[in-house]
Amino acid sequence: MKEFTIGPNDAGQRLDRWLDKAVPLLPGPLAQKYIRLKRVKRNSRPAKRDERLQAGDVLQLYLNDEFFDAPSPDNAFLRVVKPRLNILYEDENLLLLDKRPGMVVHPDDRSQVDTLITHVQAYLYQKREWSPYREHTFAPALCNRIDRNTGGIVIAAKTAEALRVMNQKIRDRELQKLYLCVIHGEMSPREGQLKGYLLKDENRAQVRVFHKPVPGARTAVTLYRTLKARNGLSLVECDLITGRTHQIRAQFAAAGHPLLGDGKYGRERDGRRYQALYSYKLRFAFTTDAGCLEPLNGQEWTVEDVDFVEQYFPKG
Repeated sequence: MKEFTIGPNDAGQRLDRWLDKAVPLLPGPLAQKYIRLKRVKRNSRPAKRDERLQAGDVLQLYLNDEFFDAPSPDNAFLRVVKPRLNILYEDENLLLLDKRPGMVVHPDDRSQVDTLITHVQAYLYQKREWSPYREHTFAPALCNRIDRNTGGIVIAAKTAEALRVMNQKIRDRELQKLYLCVIHGEMSPREGQLKGYLLKDENRAQVRVFHKPVPGARTAVTLYRTLKARNGLSLVECDLITGRTHQIRAQFAAAGHPLLGDGKYGRERDGRRYQALYSYKLRFAFTTDAGCLEPLNGQEWTVEDVDFVEQYFPKG
């Protein structure tokens, strides 16, 4: 329990609005619930959410200690009341998540709370599978990342061992991630390889594609296969041999076939909010011992609901 005395600067506020400011890690709906449960008292009596506070009032808050921590990216998960996760698979070691376009995976200047990792941590905290107040160093973490405006499968490790093993498997290319994208025009040949050298332009938050090595550029190789073509568009499956920033978007644009809806590397947004790019399939193909993750070897997951596929290449 923590106790607060209301001063002149706080007088006149509604109780629930004061609570939102005084305990910023306490989600609003949870604060309302605790008020109803009489865990918030004013002058030793149960308080009501719309009461106006007066100077000298003493508030007793019967809340968990973690809600009184200073707000930071490390405890932002406490603000998430109902985690929004599309879970493809879960076991005691990891989660496979279908991240929808528009959500950022990690906190940035625009999003601190509404991020994929924050929702993962809130989900596991509410399930009582993880708590930073029991752990000394570990927090659930993402093993791969996807751009804000790209959708697809993201791997989240629930334990330190799973994080270590999966990160090594990713470095050793013992799993395969396949992407779907819609491009303008048709590739010739319909199936092949895009190879180049990508150089980051930090000022423009873009990468440039070169056909010959240049200082600072990194090799980028993408295998592609055209699945369908209609109305000046092609549905293409991509297999990343390397995993560079904006690799698919930049390479197809450099080949003269930018992704549909890609305002950064294409000509325009084409009326779309996000570029037509989705990490839709994941296969585990371990060639060395995977420890706690060995049961996953040989398994495959596919996202069936990719919106732009049905929109531009409907069945039938």
